[in-house]
Amino acid sequence: MSEKAVISLKDVDSIYKIPALLRSQGLDELVVKRFGLECPPSDLSEWEQVIYEEANPMGEVTIGMVGKYIELPDAYKSVNEALKHGGLKNRLTVNIKYIDSQDLESKGLGLLEGLDAILVPGGFGERGVEGKIMAARYARENRVPYLGICLGMQVALIEYARNVAGLEGAHSSEFDPKSPYPVVGLITEWVDEEGNVEVRDEGSDLGGTMRLGAQLCHLEPGSKVHALYGSDTIYERHRHRYEVNNRLLPKMEAAGLKVTGRSADKKLVEIIENPDHPWFVAAQFHPEFTSTPRDGHGLFAGFVKAAGQYQQGELE
Repeated sequence: MSEKAVISLKDVDSIYKIPALLRSQGLDELVVKRFGLECPPSDLSEWEQVIYEEANPMGEVTIGMVGKYIELPDAYKSVNEALKHGGLKNRLTVNIKYIDSQDLESKGLGLLEGLDAILVPGGFGERGVEGKIMAARYARENRVPYLGICLGMQVALIEYARNVAGLEGAHSSEFDPKSPYPVVGLITEWVDEEGNVEVRDEGSDLGGTMRLGAQLCHLEPGSKVHALYGSDTIYERHRHRYEVNNRLLPKMEAAGLKVTGRSADKKLVEIIENPDHPWFVAAQFHPEFTSTPRDGHGLFAGFVKAAGQYQQGELE
């Protein structure tokens, strides 16, 4: 091995500086020559822009993340990074305040005061669900920007059903099988974009019955998400078993809730919005998985922008 093939990987204050650090030592040229590749000179201008955005924020926002795994923040690593990417696109530093949803149940809504936005991420199991529902209600009633992801969408739907649509006792059959209004439930089958019928029931293997991976979603023209994505259709990744109960959906739509994203066969709810709120969006899928530091992600960029506007009293 030649001496110039020994590359030093020094500590840096931003992970986004590593590509330039490696290029400065000729790593790219070494790899190209070693494998006999014909490649144009490397262009790191996009990374340079990321570094500039990170180093030159024009403000900061505090976003409350309400979950039940907050003792281990890396459980939300993808969401953390996507929020950071959204901050880069808005020249805002995003400070995340982790709030245990069970603490909301025991200590009250004072934990949510002073936030510029609220995000409820995905999760499994009944523990802390009522606290997440409380967070969604607080965001709705106080007009605080809200982004719900996976279970974060389902709790927003449950809250809306209970407190706006008048469906007392509404819940998910995952947590309350005896609920009089199971607005979220385990559907028995759905059709994917290729026409294949997927089937599942309560006795099915948990992992084998999830909706998994990238799936087509149709966006409603004129909706907030349609503007953020700039497209009629998108592909986003899924990891869940329970869906919005279409039998009860008309009652919530009659109360004002808008379904702005639907599955490939247009039968399953993918995105909901509250048109009576300045920025209330919740998605069944996981948009954090498709966010990048160079391109960001429309939902997160829009969410962080709304947080900044809310902070400045400019969100309408």
